[in-house]
Amino acid sequence: MPVRILYVDDEDDIREVAQMSLELDPEFEVRCSSSGAEALTDAADWQPHLILLDVMMPDMDGPETLKRLADSPLTASIPVAFITARTQTHQVERYLVMGAVGVIAKPFDPMALAAEVKNLLPRRAGPA
Repeated sequence: MPVRILYVDDEDDIREVAQMSLELDPEFEVRCSSSGAEALTDAADWQPHLILLDVMMPDMDGPETLKRLADSPLTASIPVAFITARTQTHQVERYLVMGAVGVIAKPFDPMALAAEVKNLLPRRAGPA
């Protein structure tokens, strides 16, 4: 069964690079959303195993999107990790307090992104 990853970023080129990077791992099935509002709908409909969420987006930023995901019974149990250039210790701690399962620094290494994401996934039951 593939691991469903929802990547949320308002920048087209970054979404494209992230999707290609993640799809290098044959276990991953990747979808992208271009806004927080779109992510709320996509997450509820598709039920990904992990959401990768850009912090700085227009209209609804990453922290607000995370709050709304957590407030919905359909998406509250989906783990969310932030993707951001803001990775100073106090900022990372704030994201974790908000409920994020981790933080991936931007710009990310396209060749290492899938491995970083694997480390954030909840351990899945069953044989490896």
